[in-house]
Amino acid sequence: MALILNEEQQLLKESAEGFFAEKAPISQLRALRDAEDEKGFSEDLWAEMAEMGFAGLLVDENNGGTDFGVVGAGTVAESMGKTLSASPFLASAVIGAAVVKAAGSDAQKQELLPVIAAGEKIVTLAIDETAHHRPENTQLKAASDGDGFVLTGMKTFVCDGHVADTFLVLARTSGKAGDTSGLSLFLVNKGTGGLIVDRTSMTDSRNWAKVTFEGVRVSADALVGPLDGAFNAIEPALDQARIIIAAELLGIAQECLDRTVEYLRERKQFGVVIGTFQGLQHRASHLFSEIEVTRSAVLKAMQMADAGGDIRWFASLAKAKASKTAELATNEAIQMHGGIGMTDEFDMGFYIKRARVLQAMFGDFNFHADRFAACSSY
Repeated sequence: MALILNEEQQLLKESAEGFFAEKAPISQLRALRDAEDEKGFSEDLWAEMAEMGFAGLLVDENNGGTDFGVVGAGTVAESMGKTLSASPFLASAVIGAAVVKAAGSDAQKQELLPVIAAGEKIVTLAIDETAHHRPENTQLKAASDGDGFVLTGMKTFVCDGHVADTFLVLARTSGKAGDTSGLSLFLVNKGTGGLIVDRTSMTDSRNWAKVTFEGVRVSADALVGPLDGAFNAIEPALDQARIIIAAELLGIAQECLDRTVEYLRERKQFGVVIGTFQGLQHRASHLFSEIEVTRSAVLKAMQMADAGGDIRWFASLAKAKASKTAELATNEAIQMHGGIGMTDEFDMGFYIKRARVLQAMFGDFNFHADRFAACSSY
């Protein structure tokens, strides 16, 4: 399989890049941050994204989506990374849609996928309970109670949880923390009794949430996928999300390189353009090479995800490599810009902050390096 986009995917890429450059430049994120906007994104922008079909990229056409797959969603995410466009795209159109598709019943898919694709509802995944991504360590309990379940516990770092209409909640129905078995997934709607949502403003100027469940009761119909078997059911969906996050990190890294090269061509020191300094040329060349290797890893992972089958190896490779490359790109961008790179008036700080959040999301470099090694039988 050639590591290139086909004609339709290339058109989507060009359309997305033009859209976000015009409709959601980084100045919009700065304005949202300065205004301390409670939503953290523009509802008008999200509506336009839905009209463009971006909210339904992972949703099949029968449920109102465009069905462009992981390659399509990753292409859009990369474009968003370049302008740091804020929206519920990652929470709902990627994570929410992927999990519902992977584990939901036909009735749940018919209920949720069309409204996700239309951008009418935000569906997000509540999975982590600490700063580190370890789903198997879930302790939030779902106790059987008559014809339903009662959920008790807490989830943290829930992406766009402060505006979510529906939560997909990973809970323990049997076993103990550390077991991959005994985990189940439940749908919990906003406003359910005992559900407490606290908005958390992250370093990347986006809003996340801590969600507390104080005896939240749900019906048996709220169970998504098999009882005690949610881990294996949602792992492929998580891998799709990890690959798309890697694509956004790739967009961040590319934008950092582009801005840095432009600066090296303009900035003069002692009457000489600093881009002529060999040491800076070597650093820029090294970063360019790392980005191109990352691009290949991410595109291959996206293609394999759309092809189906076990994608753990590809997902962890893409997420680990993209995390390291984005770290290198943001660090080098700030350093090669000199003192101006450290100022708030300059945009580079926004890129490093967003990159650090994405690097940790659904497994950091160490998590995926270990997983990659395990998948490779090391």
